[in-house]
Order: sequence, then C-alpha cells, then structure tokens
Amino acid sequence: MDSGPAIFAGVVFALFGGGLLMWTAARVRQRQPVAHGVSPVASATVATLAALITLALAAWCFTRL
Repeated sequence: MDSGPAIFAGVVFALFGGGLLMWTAARVRQRQPVAHGVSPVASATVATLAALITLALAAWCFTRL
C-alpha cells in the first residue's frame, strides 16, 4: 500500500521527462526554436537537462518500491 505514491510519482516523472525529451528532439531536428526569445542552443540544452533530471527522478522513485 505504501508503494502507491512512489509508483504514481515515478510514472508522472517518466511521462513528463520522456515527452519533454521527445518534443525537444523533434524541435531541434526540424530546426525550430525550443523556446521563443532565447538562444536555440541554450534552450535546447536546458530542456534536455530538465528532461534527463525528471527521468532520473523517475528511476529514483521506482527504486524506492
């Protein structure tokens, strides 16, 4: 019963991180801006780092089961 919140948080982090990583990759591949008004390299880097951090948080949540 105590593993329910860890599973929920892990799934949410995994979905968000995976979606953000796929969206960022698609925008970079099409040479479109990831964020408006920001350097393309900086915005892609920050978005990729945020996606990787959330995927790492998902993995951490799943190890707590």
